[in-house]
Amino acid sequence: MPEPVVNVAIHVMTPADYDSVRLLLESIPGLTVRAADSREATERYLGRNPGLSFVARSGDRVVGCVMCSHDGRRGYLQHLAVEPEVRRQGIGTALVTRCLEALRGLGIEKTHIDVLAENGLAQEYWANSGWKRRTDIVRYSFTNSTDPNV
Repeated sequence: MPEPVVNVAIHVMTPADYDSVRLLLESIPGLTVRAADSREATERYLGRNPGLSFVARSGDRVVGCVMCSHDGRRGYLQHLAVEPEVRRQGIGTALVTRCLEALRGLGIEKTHIDVLAENGLAQEYWANSGWKRRTDIVRYSFTNSTDPNV
């Protein structure tokens, strides 16, 4: 893995990181931020999945993040994001590795990530990182709200 040009430290994500993470997520083309990414929902998510989500900091600036959860059997990653100007330095890989290590410590050895069909850059990243594209399943979603942006 290449050495980062910027001095980056990986930390467990906390609710105090919300504003910085939200700004980062909103700045990434191809990444969708929805009502389900509200402060309250994110705090609930972090509380249900302690020590599984991470941020990458360069000084006081959040330059990367990833959210991670599990259902007791499988792990799930959401919102891997790295600022474009510091990409290709191993930051995304370091974030994902921390999640996978934390999940493995809980006995969870298979992890999934959903990628939007039109996000070719993300699909390329995951394919080049050794993740296998599934062709044997189709995901269905149900929205139990009148808000279509959840």
